[in-house]
Amino acid sequence: MELATSEYANNTAYDELLDRDLQPRLAARPLIDYLNSLDENDLAARRKEVDATIKAMGITFTIYSESGNIDRAWPFDPIPRVMARKEWECIQAGLKQRLTALNLFINDLYNEQRIIKDRVFPAEVLVGSGNYRMECIGITPRFGVWAHICGTDLVRDRDGIVYVLEDNLRVPSGVSYMLGNRQVMKRIFPEVFRTTTILPVDDYPTQLYQTLAALSPRPGDQPLIVVLTPGIHNSAYFEHSYLAQQMGAYLVEGSDLLVDKDDIVYMKSITGLERVDVIYRRIDDAFLDPEVFNPDSMLGVRGLMRAWRNGNVGIANAPGAGVADDKVVYTFVPQIIRYYLDQDPILANVPSYLCMYEDQRNHVLNNLDKLVVKPANESGGYGMLIGPRATQEERAKFADLIRANPRNYMAQPTLDISTAPTLVDGHLAPRHLDLRPFVLQSDKLYATTGGLTRVALRKGSLVVNSSQGGGSKDTWIVEEGVP
Repeated sequence: MELATSEYANNTAYDELLDRDLQPRLAARPLIDYLNSLDENDLAARRKEVDATIKAMGITFTIYSESGNIDRAWPFDPIPRVMARKEWECIQAGLKQRLTALNLFINDLYNEQRIIKDRVFPAEVLVGSGNYRMECIGITPRFGVWAHICGTDLVRDRDGIVYVLEDNLRVPSGVSYMLGNRQVMKRIFPEVFRTTTILPVDDYPTQLYQTLAALSPRPGDQPLIVVLTPGIHNSAYFEHSYLAQQMGAYLVEGSDLLVDKDDIVYMKSITGLERVDVIYRRIDDAFLDPEVFNPDSMLGVRGLMRAWRNGNVGIANAPGAGVADDKVVYTFVPQIIRYYLDQDPILANVPSYLCMYEDQRNHVLNNLDKLVVKPANESGGYGMLIGPRATQEERAKFADLIRANPRNYMAQPTLDISTAPTLVDGHLAPRHLDLRPFVLQSDKLYATTGGLTRVALRKGSLVVNSSQGGGSKDTWIVEEGVP
């Protein structure tokens, strides 16, 4: 194994596998020992085998561009990220704490709004929310849970502390790539899995099925579960079809479903109509029901909100859950945890500035060259400004956007997020990464063992999204010091 020592000499970030002296961290020692047993030709051969395996497995994602939608093989780096089980168990507890509090918060917003009346959460933040659905007021879904599947983005700063960067509570994606990454690694490095204690991730489809099945309005019966997809042109269509297959659920589009006069949802099949109990929807609220939201939507199902409101079908994630999937709401999560759970947050937020408040807005406008500015409800790395790497013209444009709609923007310091050795041109070089674990909640809580590690494949880049040129790694949670 050859390190790009010149790149590592200039690397100021915390590295997940190597310490400042470029010695392996305790949890990574078995992996580093194995990599050191491979020469450059071995690594090159494994790299080719990875690419061939991904192609054979059909793991793809879609990039939207002006020239059309492009399907590409999933970009995958064969050098895994490694974390000790002891550290992970603390993170896992923090993830469960966070989702529990967020679901209590969402349910409160659509019902009593105690947190606003008690002046813990500002009413003006809710008023400016683009994802608060008036149509959901007065509803309490089964178990009081709105966000059943959450993808929480974590980063580690140069101080070694893991921070929550954002919560994804609408239609979080990426878990199929986490599962696919592990399958690829088992094929390419089977000897490592025989000799190293790596905690499994394979139970996620079963856990997801159980989470969804618990939402059925007909408990005791075998539920009919469908995955509602926008169709083959969606960037996450591979994931939709993969999860449906793994769960034994039906993959459907809006035209495959109907709601009858009794507000029951049915799926059209070659044998007739079959009642649907649970919908795992992978389309946004706005397109879910043309009777209630966008009347021009061809993706949703007319009458679906009536069926859900009357308790005749479970929907995950519930319509309206996106009210907490807001980067301005994110800044209040520590207070939300303390309010509903009477606990201190286990995981820290990144310090943030809200442009809706004049003093914080002025600070942001005066320091655009030092901050990352994010719109409240964008995803995929779109619509954000990385101040230190932006041009003066780009910063001036963002200043105008902030002044025009301050509620829509928040800012954070530019973090020197952690790196990990990544295979680049035959050698290992540091590349920045984040981590998206997945947390499930219905009648019980579950968090993946690790998650999807996304890596910025471009040198120096902090943007890890696949749509912006990023890739991914397998994530190993290991017993520290145990082979």
